[in-house]
Amino acid sequence: MNRPGQSRIAAAVFFCLACTASAQVTSERLVNSAKEPQNWMTYSGDYSGKRFSALDQINTANAPSLIPRWVYQLGSTGKMETSPLEVDGVLYATGPDDRAFALDARTGRPLWIYQRQLPGDIRPCCGRVNRGLAILGGKVFMGTLDAHVVAMDAKTGAVIWDVAAADYRTGNSFTVAPLAVKNLMIIGVSGGEYGIRGFIDAYDAATGQRKWRFYTVPGPGEPGHDTWQGESWKVGGAPAWNTGTYDPGSNLLYWPTGNPSPSNRGAGRAGDNLYSNCLLALDADTGKLKWYFQFTKHDEHDWDATQVPVMLDAGDKHLIVQANRNGFFYVLDRSTGKLISATEYGKQTWSDSKDTEGRPIAKKDASPTLTGHTVCPGALGSTNFLAPSYSPQTRTFYLTARDQCDIFSTAPQPYEPGHAFYGSAYFPSEEAEPYLGFLKGIDPATGEIKGKFQHTSPTWSGVLSTAGGLVFTGDAEGNFIAFDASNLKPLWHFQMGAAVYAPPIAFAIDGKEFVIIAAGSALYAFGLP
Repeated sequence: MNRPGQSRIAAAVFFCLACTASAQVTSERLVNSAKEPQNWMTYSGDYSGKRFSALDQINTANAPSLIPRWVYQLGSTGKMETSPLEVDGVLYATGPDDRAFALDARTGRPLWIYQRQLPGDIRPCCGRVNRGLAILGGKVFMGTLDAHVVAMDAKTGAVIWDVAAADYRTGNSFTVAPLAVKNLMIIGVSGGEYGIRGFIDAYDAATGQRKWRFYTVPGPGEPGHDTWQGESWKVGGAPAWNTGTYDPGSNLLYWPTGNPSPSNRGAGRAGDNLYSNCLLALDADTGKLKWYFQFTKHDEHDWDATQVPVMLDAGDKHLIVQANRNGFFYVLDRSTGKLISATEYGKQTWSDSKDTEGRPIAKKDASPTLTGHTVCPGALGSTNFLAPSYSPQTRTFYLTARDQCDIFSTAPQPYEPGHAFYGSAYFPSEEAEPYLGFLKGIDPATGEIKGKFQHTSPTWSGVLSTAGGLVFTGDAEGNFIAFDASNLKPLWHFQMGAAVYAPPIAFAIDGKEFVIIAAGSALYAFGLP
């Protein structure tokens, strides 16, 4: 299970200043996590993906008086994209280059630090980042940039097991926060920019044994294989690099997938290219596919569908919604995967019609060309991995969005293992200058934009909504901002000195509410005076 010498390498840096951290998170607690608003026990706060806190001590009346309570400096370079966990007074988070740490959530005092010793030849796309941990029992779990899954003791940070999932030398990596479900640790692979064959794995949380794997690019004899031309499936991409959601009632995982490879050139991979740019409904126990919905068929613009899917119930309707990178907001029946609606929420020029199911259809002139062709949204999308939020109080879906167009060009590119495999180039177009960034609120019932706030520039922060009538997010200028959830009017901001690439969370200790967010290489905690 371990590589030779791995136990010495993986645990390289580990110390404990106060090994008093205690965390026994059962699967039952995770299922009922919405009943523990004082804790934040999974990536989105609970399995639904809403990223909503039922805490209301901090509210629209007193938000202007928020102050920083503590700051934890990671002491390293790089950006933090982590969404921390908080359980019973202990905060667990990750930093660049696969550093994991636990803090006293009251004071920010470090309890332990784990630093993975990474190979010098890893080539992860888009930064040496990690988006967070999962917790179950007395362990915390992390995926690594060299494509391992690691379980650590939640009290000490000591490595309990370490499993190699794939070969990092061919571009496989993990940047996602895993999802703990029952006795399993669910994780999706990154590396679609390198021509990997994507997958979603489930590991036994106690032993590290892999229980199932779902390949997001089907092989010969598997349903969907005929949507890939020739041998293109072998380097088809379709990574699963953002955290999904889980419905305990149906025992279904809802996991989003990313772009086909090469990301911006469709020649040589004719077909719909399943299961790229899809939402997959998988049986949590077996990994078997129940249904799928593909947002962008035969993608040629790098429009990963890896945005967090959010589960909603409207009367007797069980829905799942996603603001997709391609510029449309989708509402699906989560029992069947049937499309209910797809509505524009940002600037887009690639589609002007829909099929009989209501799915947007790409225009014939939307494909990249040898000389270059302008398409909106650009390769970064109308949104990206940035975590959204849904408030049941306002019945509004909040997200970070941008208006940007790119000129897409394409040319043949041979596949080389471990090397970037784009088949294209793209660069900004004057059709959307200056680029615009927004916080937007969408009514899922109608797709209507209920409110928006325009940032100084496009931002990469996720969103949190709370029962205090607030929405929190950060911006690229380093501000942490509290908004009135009813109208998205800013009520307060704090300058943290570095751009924000992470989503906020909320929790409470000793009856006091905290809001936490990462900026640059620091973690900030805010509360009332």
